[in-house]
Amino acid sequence: QVQLVESGGGLVQPGGSLKLSCAVSRNIYSIYLMGWYRRAPGKQRELVATMTSGGATNYADFVKGRFTISRDSAKNTVFLQMNSLKPEDTSVYYCNALRINNSAYWGQGTQVTVSS
Repeated sequence: QVQLVESGGGLVQPGGSLKLSCAVSRNIYSIYLMGWYRRAPGKQRELVATMTSGGATNYADFVKGRFTISRDSAKNTVFLQMNSLKPEDTSVYYCNALRINNSAYWGQGTQVTVSS
């Protein structure tokens, strides 16, 4: 079992920044793939960014150059730094952990609202 707890969401103006955190209940190096996803009202969940246990990262085209996924292995925490936020980034953001046996785990989500 893997428990994930997100934090750091909130209301921010367009052009602003937020940093999301995902606290992981296990050693993050035991997780094959950590990821951030989001779901806006009335839309399907979409991938935002991922990081492998080896540190390789991948980003959705709509966040490249604006968002950065990172980790603090000592704290078993994964981050999503979000800069130059746009109103269309408004969503519930979810942390995801995928283990090598294909077991997937989700956090409860954190709301990000970008509005003036």
